[in-house]
Amino acid sequence: MSSAFGSGVAQPVATLSQELAKLPGIGPKTASRLAYHILKASREDAVALAEAIVEVKNRISMCPICFNMTEQVPCEICSDPRRENTICVVQDPLDVVAIERTHEYRGKYHVLHGAISPVDGITPDKLRISELIERVKVDSPDEVIVFTNLDLNGDATAVYLHRQLAPLGVNVSRPASGLPVGSDLEYVDDMTLGRSLAGRRIF
Repeated sequence: MSSAFGSGVAQPVATLSQELAKLPGIGPKTASRLAYHILKASREDAVALAEAIVEVKNRISMCPICFNMTEQVPCEICSDPRRENTICVVQDPLDVVAIERTHEYRGKYHVLHGAISPVDGITPDKLRISELIERVKVDSPDEVIVFTNLDLNGDATAVYLHRQLAPLGVNVSRPASGLPVGSDLEYVDDMTLGRSLAGRRIF
């Protein structure tokens, strides 16, 4: 057969490669290597991988309050009465994991699932922004921390959120300097992330 993955590739392997290539950061060559790695693995390991994928799709859903990924509804953080009455707004679920590792924050979260990017067709209505605004109106948090990435899209999202939230009378803050410009939160070391959060400033 002839495809993006070359001729002479068995159809099941080509199909697996094509599916793997849909993952972020995985190009055709990497997808092919992963496919052949899975092919060479033991049947038990391959089945365990397949079952893990099916299980995560069956058991993990989106929290209706904060929109983080969770096994229970509402999620463990939203259900915890010991959490402070603050909301930390992040772009992706992995950002929650990164911030939780710092042990510097004891409030709740709101996951936008992206950032405003007109070039990519991502407008505010495609993010969980309207839900955040309604949540702030109902919960009246002491503070909303806008912890979007420190890049062009993250900054544009932060400015937009500030304009939407400020009229509601809530304190809106942004992480302190110290984070590398253009960085994604999930890749920043815990100490830098924690210090940035602890030293946040009001917009």
